[in-house]
Amino acid sequence: MDDARTERPLALSEQEIATLARSLEEAAPQAILAWALDRFAGRVALACSFQAEDVALIDMAAAAGRLTAVTVFYLDTSLHFPETYATCRRVAEYYGIEPVAVKPALTVDEQAARYGPDLWARDPDLCCRLRKVEPLRRFLRGFDAWITGIRREQTPQRARTAVIEADRRFGLVKVNPLARWTRNQLWDYVLRRGVPYNPLHDRGYPSIGCAPCTRPVGPDEDPRAGRWAGFTKTECGLHA
Repeated sequence: MDDARTERPLALSEQEIATLARSLEEAAPQAILAWALDRFAGRVALACSFQAEDVALIDMAAAAGRLTAVTVFYLDTSLHFPETYATCRRVAEYYGIEPVAVKPALTVDEQAARYGPDLWARDPDLCCRLRKVEPLRRFLRGFDAWITGIRREQTPQRARTAVIEADRRFGLVKVNPLARWTRNQLWDYVLRRGVPYNPLHDRGYPSIGCAPCTRPVGPDEDPRAGRWAGFTKTECGLHA
């Protein structure tokens, strides 16, 4: 996986970030999100994969009347499930926004011509780098901070996620308002608020990525066991 770091000064010093992370550790996600939207208004992006976490954050921003302060975007790999693209359209209509589609430099056919067909089945790390990490790096150059829906309980790699942290990979302040939330807290919010969510969540897909690399999981499996099944890979490279 590409470990390159972006050489650019952070909008806040690392000491400021650490202090803020401590002060906001016990805050509600809405309060953490409100801080980010106030501090970085117009210079902050919200990453949306149209999973429950990300749409919950959009709903929180909408409820606070602050959607205009943030750019909502998604990584359009051209390999998503039809249900994911349908959820994108539903979210756009429901909240009156136009999520920005961030696309790779190569189409799927161009990637196949250069690297061989079905790269994801042979070298998923390279495929993720080409279709996710590199496009994200290019896109985030225009921002000071980005907001994600990652939660500590999702994977061991995410267990120490701070609510606010320095993202040295992309050279931004990274805000994770839902870091402390459990799956039950998330779904309580989603269902209580009537947040539109991907129907694949109801079909055994607790974690949804690209269609070729995602399968449903059984009730006793790890929630991310369906991602890159057959490989030791557990992250696409955006967060670890």
